[in-house]
Amino acid sequence: MKRNLVLLTLLLCSCSISYSQENKRLRDHSVTIGILLPGALNAITDVPGVLVGHRTLIEGDDIRTGVTAILPHAGNIFQSKVPAACFVGNGFGKLAGTTQIEELGNIESPIILTNTLNVAAGLEGCIDYTFSFPENNNVMSVNGVVGETNDGGLNNIRARRVTKEDVLQAIRTAQGGPVAEGNVGAGTGTVAFGFKGGIGTASRMLPPSLGGYTVGVLVQSNFGGVLEVNGAPVGVELGQYPYKRQLESADGSIMIIVATNAPLDSRNLQRLAKRAFMGLAKTGGFASNGSGDYMIAFSTDPSLRIPHSSSNKFQTQTVLRNDEMSPLFLAAVEATEEAILNSLFAAETMKGAGGRTIEALPVDKTLEILRKYGKITSP
Repeated sequence: MKRNLVLLTLLLCSCSISYSQENKRLRDHSVTIGILLPGALNAITDVPGVLVGHRTLIEGDDIRTGVTAILPHAGNIFQSKVPAACFVGNGFGKLAGTTQIEELGNIESPIILTNTLNVAAGLEGCIDYTFSFPENNNVMSVNGVVGETNDGGLNNIRARRVTKEDVLQAIRTAQGGPVAEGNVGAGTGTVAFGFKGGIGTASRMLPPSLGGYTVGVLVQSNFGGVLEVNGAPVGVELGQYPYKRQLESADGSIMIIVATNAPLDSRNLQRLAKRAFMGLAKTGGFASNGSGDYMIAFSTDPSLRIPHSSSNKFQTQTVLRNDEMSPLFLAAVEATEEAILNSLFAAETMKGAGGRTIEALPVDKTLEILRKYGKITSP
C-alpha cells in the first residue's frame, strides 16, 4: 500500500510538470512585452552557466508544495563564489542569508525557493550540498540562501512536508535548457492576483552595440494586486481585484531571481535588482503591507568569481561603468514583467488543502481583453 502511494505521488508530480510545459506562454499568444528581444529559451537559463531544478510535492488532498533551486554555475559555488546583491521591496517574509550577501557582496550556495515554514529544510539542504564536495571538508560555516512564499492557501503548510532530501534533489537535478513553469517546484501551491500562480521565467538579450549581455529572471509568484497584462486592465475587466468589496486581501509574496552575464559588482547588481521591482509594479503588484517582495541578483561572469581562499592579497576586477547600466535596467524590468505573466499563463487550476480550489487565469478571456485594448501584436 505504501509503495502504491509513493508511485501515485511520483506520477502526480510527473504529470504536473509535463502538463505545465505544454501550456502556452505569453509570447506564444503574440503578446510582446517591451522592446528588447528574449534569449533563445526566454528563460533564466539563457544566462550562461545558470541551472534550475524543481522538486514538486503533490500528495493526497492537502500537500501542494515543493522546492526550486537556482545554481549560478555547476561547480563548487562555495569555493568559487559569485558577486551578488539583494533588494527588499517589502520585508514581510523570510530570506535567509541576506546579511552576509549585503556585507560581502557574494553568494556561496545555490539559491533555494520553498514555502514559509520550510526555510530551515532549505538551509539544511544547502549545507549538505556544500559539504558533499571533498574540497569543502574543513568548512565550518555556510551561508545558505533560502527564500520563501506562503503557499498555505492550497498546501497544508504546517505539515512541513519539504525535507532536506527534497532540497538536495532539486539541486542535483538542476540543469540548463527549458525551465518548467506554473505548478512546479516552489510554485506548486502559490496564488497570484487571485488566480493560480507559480514559477515563471523570461530573459532579455542586449544587442552587440549595447554589450550583448543577457539578463534572465525567475519568479515564484504568490502575491496580490490589480492584474495588468501588457498594460491592459485584465484584473478589472475580469472583476478579480482586491478591495472591490473592501474585503479581499492583496497580501502575498514574490521571490525574484535575476541573473546576468554582464560583469557587474555587487553595487550595480543591487541597482539591477531594484529595477526588477519595477517589473513587478508593471503587472499590477504594489507591495502590500503583508507582502514579502525580495529580489536577488547575481553575475555569472567567470572573471568575477571570488575564490574562497587565495594567496593573493589583491583581487583585480573589470566591471561595467555606471553609464553602461541603463540597457540592463530595461532588460530586468521587461524580463521580470514577462516572467510573472508566464507564471500565470502556465499555471493550472488546483484543488488543495481544505478542499479549496484556485482557478487558473482564464486565458481565452484574457486574450479577448488584450485584443480589446490593442495589446496583441501580429504573429
